[in-house]
Amino acid sequence: MAPPATIRCCAAALTLMLYILIISPSSSAIYCDEDDCYDLLGVTQTANASEIKKAYYKLSLKHHPDKNPDPESKKLFVKIANAYEILKDEATREQYDYAIAHPEEVFYNTARYYHAYYGHKTDPRFVLVGLLLILSGFQYMNQMTRYNQAVAMVKKTPAYKNRLRALELERSGGVTNKKKSNRQMDKKVEEDLSKELELDIKGTQKPSIWELLGVRFIVLPYTIGKLLLWNGCWFWRYKVKHAPYSWEDAAYLTQRSLRVPHDAWGNIGNHLQISN
Repeated sequence: MAPPATIRCCAAALTLMLYILIISPSSSAIYCDEDDCYDLLGVTQTANASEIKKAYYKLSLKHHPDKNPDPESKKLFVKIANAYEILKDEATREQYDYAIAHPEEVFYNTARYYHAYYGHKTDPRFVLVGLLLILSGFQYMNQMTRYNQAVAMVKKTPAYKNRLRALELERSGGVTNKKKSNRQMDKKVEEDLSKELELDIKGTQKPSIWELLGVRFIVLPYTIGKLLLWNGCWFWRYKVKHAPYSWEDAAYLTQRSLRVPHDAWGNIGNHLQISN
């Protein structure tokens, strides 16, 4: 069975497809609604730019709100003005003519329409910032959800409950409440004690803003500069001066040669310290 998230994504995509294919009668309708842009201006599809302009000015004198207070005339003028905006530009007119000739290409015509009307009006920098914010938000929520699920699972294990009891005994000086059974613990006390326990859950970590895509993109110049400086120092120290490797650098080379992940390598160091 597919995961719930996959099912929701498929349902959303199917809904969008049904909207475009069923609710929206044709791809050309997104330009002048259900009307024909040429019919609104009273010209043929072969009319040139001069004829379209003359037809618009003639109709605007008749239906402009300053000339005609009739509400219906005002609505018609809005449609006429929209039709003129589409047909006066060669690029949008060509797209509209293509949509009329190829009504079956719904997705392609819809994409061209929104790109023509909103693509040039949007600063790419704002698009990039907005995209990074959205991706960072989804990234943070996904990491937080995974972390909370992992914490909830850990809190159900006997090992975690034993750590809580040991911490409770430590805080109370070894005195237990005899009115409660050994398996019971006040919820408030449990919440307070759980905040003091540092959970080291392998495979998931508490989300950090420094790991978000947007933040990492912002500090990318600093990260690249730091990496270049580190490589330059390494080259100068060990390739040019032929200095002996320090303990940390030797450990780094050993870790890289063995292809041991950073977290696993840190655990190896902790075990060595404990054994010593």
